[in-house]
Amino acid sequence: MVLGYHLILTGYGFWLPNDPRGSWSEVVRVFELRPFGPATKVHTKRSVAHVEHDRAQRAAAKRALKHPPARFTGKQARAVARGIGEAVEAHALKAHAGAVMPDHVHLVVARHDRLSIEDIGQRIKASATRRLNAEGIGFGRSPWAKGQWAVYLNDESAVRRAIRYVEDNPIRAGFKRQRWKFVTPRSV
Repeated sequence: MVLGYHLILTGYGFWLPNDPRGSWSEVVRVFELRPFGPATKVHTKRSVAHVEHDRAQRAAAKRALKHPPARFTGKQARAVARGIGEAVEAHALKAHAGAVMPDHVHLVVARHDRLSIEDIGQRIKASATRRLNAEGIGFGRSPWAKGQWAVYLNDESAVRRAIRYVEDNPIRAGFKRQRWKFVTPRSV
């Protein structure tokens, strides 16, 4: 039985379908990215972020995008977190961990009795975008990539591992530990 999800919401331009490290994409739909090769479908469930790759090729592909990749400043990250909190409250969600990174968001959310994880992701992204715009620090367009990644958490040990991963993510990236009001600690 699914207890929850590790939800990853990526900013526009964060991870491209033909990233040299691999991706979960099967096709490159964006015309500007086609010169950088076909989709790099991988079949692993483990992160490939650490895999050695051609950083210059990846940077060139990002420069070819229609818009610059979305990168949240500290002020924007706090607005995104407020938007997440608004979605959590409005839709009776339970978030057990959260990390707002410069170009993506990690959340551990409990299974909802009415909303699919796809609906949860869309509502969180919409709320975060509204909050950015309401505070006058939006991007003039959606800062989010289409879709989302969700890892299904089927037992308590998977939930605990995901929470630890999300809580440690900012530290591994050289940032401070994040504590957000929208997080409800998991009681086992």
